[in-house]
Amino acid sequence: MPPRRDPEQPWRAEGVPDRQDGRAPGLRGGGWKPNRNNAVFWALLLVVFGLSYVSMHLSGQKERVTVPYTAFTQQVAAGNVKDVYTKGYQIQGQLKSRQPVPGHGEKTYTSFETLRPAFADDKIYTEMVQKGVEVEAKPVNEDRGLLANLLLSLLPTLLFVGLWIGVMVWLQRRMAGGGGLMGGFNRSPKPVAADDKRATFADVAGIDEVEAELSEVVDFLKDPGKYRRMGARVPRGVLLTGAPGTGKTLLARAVAGEADVPFYSAAASEFIEMVVGVGAARVRELFTEARKTAPSIIFIDEIDTIGRARGGGASMGGHDEREQTLNQILTEMDGFSGSEGVVVVAATNRPDILDPALMRPGRFDRQVAVSPPDLEGRVAILGVHTREVPLAADADLTSIARMTPGMTGAELANLVNEAALLAVKREKGAVDMDDFQSALEKVQLGTRRSLVMPFEERRRTSYHESGHGLLGMLQPGADPVRKITIVPHGRALGVTVSTPDDDRYAYDERYLRGRIIGALGGMAAEELVFGVVTTGSESDLEQVTKIARGMVGRWGMSQKIGPLSILPADGSDPMGQYAAQGTLDAVDLEARRIVDECYAEAVETLRANRDKLDSLAAALLENETLDEAAAYAAAGIDRTIREVDLSKSHH
Repeated sequence: MPPRRDPEQPWRAEGVPDRQDGRAPGLRGGGWKPNRNNAVFWALLLVVFGLSYVSMHLSGQKERVTVPYTAFTQQVAAGNVKDVYTKGYQIQGQLKSRQPVPGHGEKTYTSFETLRPAFADDKIYTEMVQKGVEVEAKPVNEDRGLLANLLLSLLPTLLFVGLWIGVMVWLQRRMAGGGGLMGGFNRSPKPVAADDKRATFADVAGIDEVEAELSEVVDFLKDPGKYRRMGARVPRGVLLTGAPGTGKTLLARAVAGEADVPFYSAAASEFIEMVVGVGAARVRELFTEARKTAPSIIFIDEIDTIGRARGGGASMGGHDEREQTLNQILTEMDGFSGSEGVVVVAATNRPDILDPALMRPGRFDRQVAVSPPDLEGRVAILGVHTREVPLAADADLTSIARMTPGMTGAELANLVNEAALLAVKREKGAVDMDDFQSALEKVQLGTRRSLVMPFEERRRTSYHESGHGLLGMLQPGADPVRKITIVPHGRALGVTVSTPDDDRYAYDERYLRGRIIGALGGMAAEELVFGVVTTGSESDLEQVTKIARGMVGRWGMSQKIGPLSILPADGSDPMGQYAAQGTLDAVDLEARRIVDECYAEAVETLRANRDKLDSLAAALLENETLDEAAAYAAAGIDRTIREVDLSKSHH
């Protein structure tokens, strides 16, 4: 991403023209700037320590020592007294040469004071005149004035304030650089290097329908005049929704690059600080800078961080930092005029929790759903990410796309990168199909573990995975089995991979029951062959429970519950929907009924095809990993004709 112009800005700028005066956007004074006020800080510290030195010097340069009167008369007799000042019985004076303090041999003095006893009848004045002592009319040592006393009394406070300012500035600089505590007042991510080439629609593949939706925005930014002549207004805000990794941020950058306009991007969380009002001020500054360089685009990622519906339990009152930031965004977007030419693009994967005021026309006028790509889209995305990757002759992007249904653009990019890393590790000159298959296995199954299992454990695992695979082969409409392995990957001791030939967007009850039966195949095989059930079915049961409850509580596939949506969607607030306890109990009973029926069918199917199960398990135990062709051959099932035969027998 392009760098920021100011380290304090919580946004990144791309394609912003330089100012004529040489100032970067956003530098308008005000507030403490750690990188700009270092001289002020050091000057302040220098003044504090200078005052401390002067005060200590004033306090110590004329320190008087109280001496006995007899010591004073002895110094007068010795002719060592330079001058004196008397007030009543008090005598102050200064010696010509330094003398040791009586009773303190190591300490010496020149300035002294003493008291003349009332009973003394000596002629000290006559003796001082004879010795040439000068009798002053004013004190020999002046007491410190009001200013000096004030400085001495305030010295500890000044030192403490100087130390506190130094510590706060140090912490502020640390927090501005990204290493602060609790986020800091001026926290912002570190600048990053600018791209050599701005993103365009040529860098976006697999989502042509979304590009068409955004082409109007690009056309408006290029030529706003023709829209104004027709009285048309471009959408002020475009909300991109979709799963993570589908390319929402890349789309926003491509729109700005295609229109060749300045692009400001920020994550919504970067506006939130612990001090109320900081986020709103940053929003105001961002929109001000965007208007100065209009036409331009503002992109706010993960806007649900600050755009949640107000009045929820997460809010501590009506004026917290999150709500103030949201209110400022609402005000800035609603304050646009048609001639400003600033378009706000935001991205989220939780549009259901956004505030209604943010979604109304005039703010985010248009919602664009960015879905995972289909087969053709995945081929195009793989083509984009392999432009700079040398491919072997057998690397077929269409075949790879068929093996990756449901993968997003980010996941496909990661797949290509993993394949390239494997090719480097294997010292190849190009990435071949074997590298892609190994990378896909690593991405889907996890990293292979070098775990040595006892023979009985391997045999039980082979039957468990064979149960999954065989039921997947026999169930009508089930996804074809692509690979079966008993080599430990990640947390699993074995894995069965099944993916559809074509992309699926809706599922009927028969398909979902087949999914449940296939997932229960491992447990059914263990019970049928060994008479026991192990803990290896934990993840299978989680999947089964999720599907069965969805069939009953969300998709209306139960006659007893009927066409009702009782359970919240995945990822939604579990308290978002309410149902009577009796209804929830009925959902649980229906889900249990479906699972029990599917489990009984799984056991019965495996019992009727025990020979195929034994054959598949033996082949798996011998080879450890079977690909699609080998798995169907070991089970004795012809994949090309099985669906026709099974559909006929089903009817």
